[in-house]
Amino acid sequence: MVRLSDVAARAGVSVSAVSRVLSDAPNTRVSESTRRRIQEAAAELGYRPNFAARALKSARTHVVGLVVPDVTNAVFTELLHGVEDEAYRLGYVVLLARADGLPEGVDIIGRLIGEGRVDGLIVQTGDAMPDSDINRLIAGRMPVVFVNSIHPEGAGSVILDDERGAAVAVDHLVGLGHRRIALISGLASSDTACRREGGFRAAMERAGLEVGERDVTRLGYEPARGAEALTLLWAGEERAGEERAGEERAGEERPTAVVVANVNAAYGALAAARRLGLSVPEDLSVVAIHDAWTAEHTWPPLTTVRMPLREVGATALRAVVENLASGARADVVVTDPAPNLVERASTAEPRKKN
Repeated sequence: MVRLSDVAARAGVSVSAVSRVLSDAPNTRVSESTRRRIQEAAAELGYRPNFAARALKSARTHVVGLVVPDVTNAVFTELLHGVEDEAYRLGYVVLLARADGLPEGVDIIGRLIGEGRVDGLIVQTGDAMPDSDINRLIAGRMPVVFVNSIHPEGAGSVILDDERGAAVAVDHLVGLGHRRIALISGLASSDTACRREGGFRAAMERAGLEVGERDVTRLGYEPARGAEALTLLWAGEERAGEERAGEERAGEERPTAVVVANVNAAYGALAAARRLGLSVPEDLSVVAIHDAWTAEHTWPPLTTVRMPLREVGATALRAVVENLASGARADVVVTDPAPNLVERASTAEPRKKN
């Protein structure tokens, strides 16, 4: 078994210097060249820290919990990669847990908070997460950072530039010539949905386009909700046509394009379009916020706005570690890299009317 003294001898420094560098001790005063020499010596010798002994000494586990609504959701893959990459760099391990769909009586939040398994938590709330769980997280002593949602009562947050993401989607559709654009949004209670709707409306206003009363749905981010939303957009227009048959009302024409505020809901919207006999993108262009590997394998492949979820994950992990060291609370909007369009086959110029 490789010991600290072996690393110290290889690097030509004291054991205490090795201990401070390899444990990321605050205020470690060594030069960058010395730090690099210690890290290289540890890697060459295959040194592995004794986390059990470190935990007993410092009352720290060097484990951070990441709680997401659904671990099978492809959107969270980039978030997890960002958290894990930064955790590895800082000497932490990530414990992944899901919060939704657990058997009755399973209290994952209570166990993570109460059993000392983790030093801090990164939490992506879902629509089904009870307010009681969120309140327990905020009220506890453990450092908690929420991603993609803001909870001002004592917890940190790391969010995306959701307004800009929605604007990128609208600007793309406007550039193609669309003038009647609808929004399939999340629940009205969702932080991200509110910000994305705000960005959508602001971009439409800048383009000189109106948002009709029937042009926004707020049913949620799940595929089934996306399908329901698109069906309602079309059914609502059919009802309007029946009520005022024969009248020319340009303001109530069906949309030629739709922005979907989450890629998962967009999958449902594409399925609903097929059931309604709509051809995408000939009859309806569809662009979704968030990119995922699954977006390349829909039919047609889905145009998306890629959001910097990997950077959100890394920033959230750093925020937890900084809170452990100094008690500092982070409230960060990740703007670099900026949201960018990934153009695939689900958007095109609107079909010209005969």
